[in-house]
Amino acid sequence: MSVQDSADVIALLQMRLHSLNDLTLTLKHIHWNVVGPHFIAVHEMIDPQVDQVRAMTDDLAERISTLGGEPHGTPGALVADRTWDDYSIGRAEAIEHLGALDLVYTEIVKDHRAAMQATESSDPVTQDMLIEQLRGLELFQWFVRAHLENSGGRLSTDRAATEQAAARQAAEQARDQP
Repeated sequence: MSVQDSADVIALLQMRLHSLNDLTLTLKHIHWNVVGPHFIAVHEMIDPQVDQVRAMTDDLAERISTLGGEPHGTPGALVADRTWDDYSIGRAEAIEHLGALDLVYTEIVKDHRAAMQATESSDPVTQDMLIEQLRGLELFQWFVRAHLENSGGRLSTDRAATEQAAARQAAEQARDQP
């Protein structure tokens, strides 16, 4: 791998590392702040996701080091480099958190797929790692979406552009169901 290709891959991986570190914190935030009748189901669904996402961050950091980079895992580095806002839902019903979390996963999966495609020719080893991580991330999103879909496959958060809107739409659909 050329020095330039390695530097490009390291930069991609660093942003993925920030994204998944942020996801870990967001998942724990949801775990601590979920309430309502589906509390225990969501509370217990989240911790295995946290554990697996933490393992993904370790793989990313080790790949950065393997390529000659220095992984930056501090909160300050994450905040300085990220291009997204903090998760915006506090203490809320399970369905509201799941609506917002679906949007979080959508963005993470989209960005992970872009990184996967960007490494196709320059670093198939990194691409393979990203593909495996995508398998897990998409599975977690499916777990979340199973709570948000009706029997016809329509998501309650369809067309929501913000976490707040997704939370509101998910709550409205839950209230409207018999």
